[in-house]
Amino acid sequence: MRYALILMGIFLFTLPAYAQDMREATIKAKTDRDAALAEAEESAKRITGNRTSLENEISRITSEVKGLKADIKAMSSKLENLRKKKAELVQQQSGDEMDMRELAGTVRVVARDLEGVLEQSFFTARFPERLNDVRPVLNKERFPGLDDMKALTDLLLKEMSLSGEVVLRWDSFVDHSGTIREGNILTIGKFTAAYEAGGDTGFLNFPPGSHQLFALSALPSRSERKNLSKYMKGETEDVTLDFSGGAALRQITHRPTLFERIKQGGPIVWPIMAIGFFALLIVIERTLFLARVHKNTDLIMGKVNEHASEGRWRECETIVSTGQGQPCSNVLRCGLDARKEDRESLESILQEGVLKEVPQLERYLPVLNILAAIAPLLGLLGTVTGMISTFHVITLTAPEIPA
Repeated sequence: MRYALILMGIFLFTLPAYAQDMREATIKAKTDRDAALAEAEESAKRITGNRTSLENEISRITSEVKGLKADIKAMSSKLENLRKKKAELVQQQSGDEMDMRELAGTVRVVARDLEGVLEQSFFTARFPERLNDVRPVLNKERFPGLDDMKALTDLLLKEMSLSGEVVLRWDSFVDHSGTIREGNILTIGKFTAAYEAGGDTGFLNFPPGSHQLFALSALPSRSERKNLSKYMKGETEDVTLDFSGGAALRQITHRPTLFERIKQGGPIVWPIMAIGFFALLIVIERTLFLARVHKNTDLIMGKVNEHASEGRWRECETIVSTGQGQPCSNVLRCGLDARKEDRESLESILQEGVLKEVPQLERYLPVLNILAAIAPLLGLLGTVTGMISTFHVITLTAPEIPA
């Protein structure tokens, strides 16, 4: 009870203050509501304005998106065209690169062939620097340009021009002893080179890679040396030429002697030489014998005919007896002994006498026929054995072919 009275007192004491606070709170709430309404109205107006601008912006963006889509479509079409063009350009570039590589390869092949020509041309002894214009083109890391092609063309034309010239100049060369000498050097086109120095005349060759003219180790024949000397002096218009590029002239240094040829023939050559020797003896003997027989025959027949026409038979018998042993004398003796017989008997006797002399005239001829038949067979045997030996060497030295 006591506590209730206390609470009642407190309540009554605080009631006026509470009422005052409620009035202030109500006023403040009204003020806040008015402010909130004003702010809401302002926000509504602002939202309405923003909506309009947003709608305008959306319209603009929508229009811009449509334009961008159109641009994307156009650019996609353009990109597709560019891709096709790129593919065409790539293909064209690939073809151009292939053509350029083929062109470079062709130029290098020409340069390599030209280098070989220049290496074997004795004009290089006069112009050794021209090889420096060819070798850079052979570098695979370097693409040959128009200047390189022009240089190759000039070198080819120069080589063709030099091939049609006959030049006599004073220059150096290497002689037989390996010493460098100077003398008159004659070049006739691209075929022949010769020298004249100190009374010595001969031919020159040009070993590839040496860039120097070398005299052949063997001198040509006396007539060829004389012809070269006269040509260099302008005394003749004829001169020896080697159209094989030096191969024929080099045969001068490879002429084997007769003994070397016999040794190269092998064992078969000795029987062939023996047959040839005996056949030569037979030919000489028969030639001398038949020449003597023919000479005596004309002489005896002339004298016998002369005396027989005058009927001097004793003189005829004397002439025949002086040629005793000769075929003609023997036949005439048979005729003189049978001069009193009839014609048919006389012819038979003379034929018999001729037949008796035939073996003497044909002596050794069967042997010569046999030798003539054997010699070719021996030669053929030597050829066959040589071929067998050659194929045997080839078989031993040839590389084995894998199965």
